Amino acid sequence: MSRPTAALIRTAVVGFGVSGKVFHAPLIEADPNYSLDVIVTADPLRMVEARRLYPQATIVPTPEDMFARAGDLDLVVLGTPPLTHVDLGVMAIAQGLNVVVDKPFVTTVAHGEDLVGRASDVGVQLTVFQNRRWDADFLTLRKLLQDGALGDVRTFESRFEWWRPEGFGNWRDSATLAEGGGILHDLGAHLIDQAIQLFGPVEDSYGETANHGPYEAAADTEAFVSLRHESGVRTRLWMNGMAAQVGPRFHVLGSKAGYTKWGLDAQEPALAAGITPSDATYGTEPQDSWGLLGVDGATMPVPAEKGDYPQFYRELAGSLRGQGKLPVQPAEALETLRIIENIHAFA
Repeated sequence: MSRPTAALIRTAVVGFGVSGKVFHAPLIEADPNYSLDVIVTADPLRMVEARRLYPQATIVPTPEDMFARAGDLDLVVLGTPPLTHVDLGVMAIAQGLNVVVDKPFVTTVAHGEDLVGRASDVGVQLTVFQNRRWDADFLTLRKLLQDGALGDVRTFESRFEWWRPEGFGNWRDSATLAEGGGILHDLGAHLIDQAIQLFGPVEDSYGETANHGPYEAAADTEAFVSLRHESGVRTRLWMNGMAAQVGPRFHVLGSKAGYTKWGLDAQEPALAAGITPSDATYGTEPQDSWGLLGVDGATMPVPAEKGDYPQFYRELAGSLRGQGKLPVQPAEALETLRIIENIHAFA
């Protein structure tokens, strides 16, 4: 069983598509607590790119090649499609390796509970990459709520929408619900998680889904979710990859004021463009993107908090060294998945 102390946390990233290339590899490379030792990809072009970007890492074509080096690793990051997460997670745990699973976590709650149980039995740590807890706009809204700037919040609206009728150009376009496909499974994991983080446990949920894509058997390309929190707040969430006109990212109404924010967090496009977390501009939002606080006729822009995806790996390093808690508890990921599963059962 791997229990890193002050030594570098030796890490393997499985998959070098959007997840591995844009998010995990750059964040791990930028964190002095980690070494990026192995990257797994079978795609010849991605292998070339991985070698160019991370010459110190060993590039291997299969997870089996990576697991053959398990004795030289402490952590495995799964940046592969969700259908693969259970099998890869089981293999990693059996090797005594700690595991980060990108969302969607797994395809069913039962699979997730099994994986969590296995990690607990072996004594390794398992967490889920809910990086949108460190979006600039989310951090800004959380601070406003902590400061009481909105009064008693009554409704929370959150959207993740864009205009991409041609689809993603990857496995997401054709993946079925059984394969963990669909925008509710993918982006819903973020939006529901954010809502619970802000307003607490959910006592009732309702949802609608639809598939407007070219693959008839594929899962949903559009979804709406309504949550009633135990705190009394009503959350409404929209996810749509084919929105010809997008709505506000956040629209929050309270007893004293409202808060409206347009536009998506800038960290993903920054990382995709090669801007690293060490860059002074990383995570900052320009003033013209700041949200507005107040009432109609009397609103003011709110300076955005700095986006901080690197915080996930900082917290994980502390947890792996016995100096803090996991950045995302597995039970939290399971609760989000439970809501998604319930919506799919009745939508």
